[in-house]
Amino acid sequence: MAALNLPTVPHLLTANAHPLEEIERHILDHQDDIEIWFRQQFIQSPAPFYASVDLRNAGFKLSPVDTNLFPAGFNNLNPASKPLCIQAFQIALERFCPEAKGIVIIPESHTRNLFYLENIATIQEYISLAGYRCALGTLREDISSATEFKLPSGREITLHPIKRQNDKISIGDFTPCAIVLNNDLSAGRPPILEGVTQDLIPPMDLGWSNRFKSDHFEIYDDVANCFADLIDIDPWLINPLFTNCGAIDFMKREGEECLADNTEALLTKIQQKYDLFGIDEEPYVVIKADQGTYGMGVMVATSAADVHQLNRKQRSRMASSKGGTTITEVIVQEGVPTRETWGETKLTAEPVVYMIDHYVVGGFYRMHEKRSATENLNAPGMSFEPLAFAEACNTPDPSLADDACPNRFYSYGVIGRLALLAAAREIAQSHNDNA
Repeated sequence: MAALNLPTVPHLLTANAHPLEEIERHILDHQDDIEIWFRQQFIQSPAPFYASVDLRNAGFKLSPVDTNLFPAGFNNLNPASKPLCIQAFQIALERFCPEAKGIVIIPESHTRNLFYLENIATIQEYISLAGYRCALGTLREDISSATEFKLPSGREITLHPIKRQNDKISIGDFTPCAIVLNNDLSAGRPPILEGVTQDLIPPMDLGWSNRFKSDHFEIYDDVANCFADLIDIDPWLINPLFTNCGAIDFMKREGEECLADNTEALLTKIQQKYDLFGIDEEPYVVIKADQGTYGMGVMVATSAADVHQLNRKQRSRMASSKGGTTITEVIVQEGVPTRETWGETKLTAEPVVYMIDHYVVGGFYRMHEKRSATENLNAPGMSFEPLAFAEACNTPDPSLADDACPNRFYSYGVIGRLALLAAAREIAQSHNDNA
């Protein structure tokens, strides 16, 4: 128990809210069934190489709100998770490319973000310690020779330009067996990687230029229903309602009426669930780009009027995502308020769970001192507090209170794996569609 560092665990303002307590108790009571079920599911649908899942604990429900298949933030994990990460990378790489000896990691191109490069340095370290020669490549055209970066932690990394010869890419005289992407491809599929015979992990089809959040949550809906049957709960307690309505142009205000109508319809459905569970709160929705990440192209609405009343500046923010990519489709998702806070100043916080293969390897709390419980915390000014999921996520203690740290963290890991399973089925479906 000492390894959990209990004094630093956030104070949960609604720790005893009945529905969440019910979720945790059902999860604890069905732990054996849950683990057997997960093993069977991941045999049928192998897990992605790695992933991170943003969760929201509202006190009355606990659900994922975003799933990223090119996760950044490994540097924010608790150092206690390092051995588990290394072992999980060994297992994942052996599964995806059994003959691999050398790996090139290709990161995002925003090299000015040194904290992101800390994430890359951590992944490189873990893959190297897993027993692979590992180098860092870059897609940036303005990097024409090996370039070193000194990081805030004191570490240094070197980014190398990649070159292609025939159907392989290489760095200098190093030709890797496999390529690990930590680039979500929001800007599109890099031509230099098209048709390479080396294994691309994850494949480019999973990048945001191909993938839609609405597709993921449609599959998650089925996963949540099956899991809810397994542990005998209402699936809404672990599943955010959502809808989408096709093409939209925020600047030209095309598709605005459809968006407003869908917003109002979803708010009505949320209110019905609130009435059923006796929740005395105002429902809201989060409207966000159906493709992309980094918290861009996100707004909150409590009525259709919020959509109609967007000013030009707000529409401009909603019109483009990472890298200036134009937003043409959005998902309207049930807003799940976070009721978790951190420290004496009670910073608004939300848990993020990290997985390699089908193993939960760690997590952290994303916090923001200037954002409320209903707002997007993935925004400039956010900070992070690592949690020792490695000691808790797989080892609940039913003898403790339902909301004790090991049990709460285990519940986070279970919900994170449900989103991971949805991603695994999403990948299988994508492969079948492309076959």
